[in-house]
Amino acid sequence: MPPDALLVGCGDLGAAVGLRLADLGHDVLALRRDASKVPAPLTGRSVDLTREQPDLSDVRPRLIVVALTARPRTEEAYRATYVDGMARAIDALAEAPERAVLVSSTAVHGSRDRPEVEDETAAAAPSDGPGRMLLAAEEAFHERVPHGTVLRLSGLYGGSSTRLLDQVREGRVTDPHRWTNRIHRTDAAAAVVHLLSMPTEPERLYLGTDDEPAQLGDVAAYLADRLGAPAPPPADPVQGHGKRLSNARLRSTGWAPQLPTYREGYA
Repeated sequence: MPPDALLVGCGDLGAAVGLRLADLGHDVLALRRDASKVPAPLTGRSVDLTREQPDLSDVRPRLIVVALTARPRTEEAYRATYVDGMARAIDALAEAPERAVLVSSTAVHGSRDRPEVEDETAAAAPSDGPGRMLLAAEEAFHERVPHGTVLRLSGLYGGSSTRLLDQVREGRVTDPHRWTNRIHRTDAAAAVVHLLSMPTEPERLYLGTDDEPAQLGDVAAYLADRLGAPAPPPADPVQGHGKRLSNARLRSTGWAPQLPTYREGYA
């Protein structure tokens, strides 16, 4: 059977989404630079979207997920991948999909300090080139798929990255008062599939984050205790800076994180 779901990008998150869709009975085609890295039973197709438009004349996917990854973190790389690459893939389709989700980032909210918790109504204020390109990608996505949904994910964890664990082990946590927001990779993948399959039409924008924004010092202290590492500098809510994000809109659709805070996720 021809594929009825298309993954534009198939890194760790994209693959997790694709495998969940396959478990639900979908035939999934995944675009990736190296198709040999696409896990079975997904079907891989090699294409470098930063340089070429894929041939998708043989597919009419009902579902599309755009989950791209750009390296390095520069404005040029993000434009080539998130804006131009995404556009090439969607423009190659003969028909619009029934449902489409673009995975973006809460980085478009910028780093302005606010005492209140932010939700989807907060104005985007990217503070750097990559953030501006993510916002441009959202706009280009909605131009092509007006009924599509953008899912802005907060800090992903739970995959192969050990960056924070390494910082805690080595005593390199230097900003304990900064508010952080995160979502476990399994919950992020579940959120994407939920938006593709929920019975009612999803809204245009959701924040994908867990239930509890936390200061970095509190997260680091939790990890240090379990790793037997030196205690990091303590957090202080009075000195807290950064942003705190709400998942209330996404939760209202029936989605709920299986790992609601960093404690369950890192455990």
